Amino acid sequence: MVVARRILPTRVRYELLLQTLVPGTPYDSSRVDALLAEKGAFARPDGQRIWRLKHGDVEVGTLREGGQVIATELRVGLSDKTDLVREVVEEAAALAASAEARLVDPQLGKQLSANDSGAVADQFLRTARYAGEMMGVSEAVAASYAPPPEGLPTGLKVLLLIGGGFFVLYLLVSSLMEKLGG
Repeated sequence: MVVARRILPTRVRYELLLQTLVPGTPYDSSRVDALLAEKGAFARPDGQRIWRLKHGDVEVGTLREGGQVIATELRVGLSDKTDLVREVVEEAAALAASAEARLVDPQLGKQLSANDSGAVADQFLRTARYAGEMMGVSEAVAASYAPPPEGLPTGLKVLLLIGGGFFVLYLLVSSLMEKLGG
């Protein structure tokens, strides 16, 4: 007998981490938590903490490994809009500097500054498109229908450049042949 199970969809989020400045040293989340509270982060009745920003809400969590707190997670819901993730990077980078912590994007595998909001936004959209197209994440479906990038594809540009080079070479050789033969 085959038993059908209904698989509940999980909420897919883009995550950024606030970690200790020196990798491998213990992380004390109390300073980050205090700064988040000053910036208006609050706990919902279900225990989930929310950081309300101008462009939307960010879920705040605690990342544990082996029972130890190793980071504070900032989770942004996937969508086709990048305003919130850009704002989160800028605000979280300032918060990390104040807390003497570092902001890390695990998807990009690097430490972030406020200037990295564009790179994070690009990765955020790629993640949202994938989640919308391949995983059917309803919040991210709109991102999978984004218009194609403007301009010619790189491969076509290279082919046109090579073709133009051959055409110029042909004109040069033709001109030299006329002068030699005439």
